[in-house]
Amino acid sequence: MKTVRRGFVPEDERFFSDHSLITLKKASGDIKYLIDNGYPIKSASTFVGDHYLLSERQRLAAVRSISSNEMLRLRCAKQLTFPEKGSTVHIDCFNTIITLEVAYSESPLFEGMDGCIRDLAGLRGTYRIVDKTYLALESVGKALCSFDIGKAVFYIDKPVSNSGRLAQLINRTYENMPFEVTTVVMNEVDYELKKHENVISGDAIILDECKSWFNLVRYILEKENLLDKTLRVWG
Repeated sequence: MKTVRRGFVPEDERFFSDHSLITLKKASGDIKYLIDNGYPIKSASTFVGDHYLLSERQRLAAVRSISSNEMLRLRCAKQLTFPEKGSTVHIDCFNTIITLEVAYSESPLFEGMDGCIRDLAGLRGTYRIVDKTYLALESVGKALCSFDIGKAVFYIDKPVSNSGRLAQLINRTYENMPFEVTTVVMNEVDYELKKHENVISGDAIILDECKSWFNLVRYILEKENLLDKTLRVWG
């Protein structure tokens, strides 16, 4: 299989250089001030981004990294230290797998204020299995085994291309796991995950509404000594 760098854009070397990060941190501080005072993050990022002449990817990095104090408080209150033994975890599949694929591709990853690790890859309705997919699934399986869970449900967005193929790959990869594995290919994955506890996702919209969540990607990157390669555009 051809080697693919998920989420790699050549301009990122310039957009997220040490010099650019200085400007980006100033801009992020201004965006946070505005959202803490009631401004929608989209409007705030547009206003501040225009002022600092930020690229679209720089603005996206800021938006995915910054949270209001209120949202940080709510997410922190629902965050699990570890999934409970014997529990069922509900996994935002594309969100989790793609972020790990980006990590293994050595493409930019960003540490959010809520501790979640996020990427800039984006789906836009298309996805294909790459060489890094196998590494990501291996890491997820190893981590889930260490928690001694009872069941893992992988929710996969049906409108995205190759969602069925990814479901088949997950079922084959995890067929001998010591816990039950279910793949659910469906529309409105975000809406479904918001109903559950023991959710594994880095999607802010899901974290704000789900009952409880676990930061699996961060856990994996810490175990594999990759966390220090993430970028911070705030603080």
